[in-house]
Amino acid sequence: MSLIPVTTWSLEQTSPSDLLPAAAPDGDVRIVRSEVPSPEFSRFLYASVGGDIRWTDRLGWSHARWQEHLDRPGVETWVAYERGTPAGYVEFEPQDEGAVEIVYFGLIPAFRGRRIGGHLLSYGAARAWDLAERRPGLPPTKRVWLHTCSKDGPHAMDNYLRRGFRLFDTKVEEEREVAAPGPWPGAFPV
Repeated sequence: MSLIPVTTWSLEQTSPSDLLPAAAPDGDVRIVRSEVPSPEFSRFLYASVGGDIRWTDRLGWSHARWQEHLDRPGVETWVAYERGTPAGYVEFEPQDEGAVEIVYFGLIPAFRGRRIGGHLLSYGAARAWDLAERRPGLPPTKRVWLHTCSKDGPHAMDNYLRRGFRLFDTKVEEEREVAAPGPWPGAFPV
């Protein structure tokens, strides 16, 4: 396999006032916290959102590994639904010194381009900022951060910047090129 350059950008907000919310999209779009840790549902979201943009790091996780991750204190998954159908999700987890990382964020391909992404990111970032209110024992959030890369969708960076995230680091590394796995085998025939 050949190597390709991949640029990774790290972005942050350092105050809740940094958040610039997007308008809610028209129609029946709801965002709900997935309160029951479910490896099956989380893997569905991960594979469905990331299948065409080469998310592969969790594909090999066992059911037990998914459960262990989801059971960590403060890990939350918020799911956007359009007319009752999962459209995308945001997953975040607390880290040291009041930092909360948005670990995964995105939409299932059929729901992109409907203004759901800005709304979901706004809502997810707001929930990262108020995480300690739902999770006694966690310190108040002092920083919300994330990273995106050149393999992500073409509108990802613009969405983050429009929501008030600021760039704080850029790295370029060579990675092995992998075919997009799709949400299930054979989903994206060559």
